[in-house]
Amino acid sequence: MKSCRNPVGLFYFENKLTGTMKRKVAIQGIAGSYHDIAARRYFEGDEVETIPCNTFRDVIQSIKKDPSILGLMAIENTIAGSLLQNHELIRESGFSVIGEYKLRISHSLVALPGTKLEDVVEINSHPIALMQCTDFLDTLPNAKIVEKDDTASSARWIAEQHLKGHAAICGKLAAEIYGMEVLAEGIETNKRNFTRFVAIADRWTADEVMRDCVKNKASLVFAVPHVAGSLSRVLSVLSFYDMNLSKIQSLPIIGREWEYLFYVNLTFNDYIKYRQALDAIRPLTKDLKILGEYEEGRQGL
Repeated sequence: MKSCRNPVGLFYFENKLTGTMKRKVAIQGIAGSYHDIAARRYFEGDEVETIPCNTFRDVIQSIKKDPSILGLMAIENTIAGSLLQNHELIRESGFSVIGEYKLRISHSLVALPGTKLEDVVEINSHPIALMQCTDFLDTLPNAKIVEKDDTASSARWIAEQHLKGHAAICGKLAAEIYGMEVLAEGIETNKRNFTRFVAIADRWTADEVMRDCVKNKASLVFAVPHVAGSLSRVLSVLSFYDMNLSKIQSLPIIGREWEYLFYVNLTFNDYIKYRQALDAIRPLTKDLKILGEYEEGRQGL
């Protein structure tokens, strides 16, 4: 079976001049954002056109309007935890997860060229990025911290407005794109800071892409009866079939008090055994849905 980290499907077309394949990928954020970086890393070797979206819901809408577009969405971070709303958006959309990429997040402090660290009076960035750099920010007690919608757009805003004394926390790529100078890099408190992104596609497109691909990981969602031991029985069956439970996340079901959806990631070596495991847990679950079967993603540096 082939690896599909760089899958070729009907929605690709070849650039005759370069011999590369072009890909349209909807992301939350703009050029230079971590979503932009992850999309280019995941589809490394292809010519990637990212489609900037203001929100994750807009990413979903972009794919609905044009099924040839793929999406890339952050799903969890090793420090901030799961992005619960994105789990729900994928489930509600009916789209399939076709792959994943784990990006090492390295933050930089950037400002207009010629700015010195002691000149910085205000620092702008996404609240999670700010939270991840608290130790560094403590070394700049006189700088005002201001939350913004995005890391890269903070850098772009400072550049466009030519705001002297302002700095942004973002990736180095954003600094390059918007002509900013890096004042400090690697400023995140925890150096083991990774975000897992999932690639998503329209179901029909996903079927074309994933045909004959490596599949050793699955994302599932299900509910269980509201009785004692119902979840443990499901987990026991998965264990019996040698399924490696790499993640489980619960989310309340709106309108059904004290009932939950369980989002589960499994890794496996034997696809047939995995399918047998699903057949075995179906009678023990409600609304079991396969969000995607794909190849476990590599961890980028």
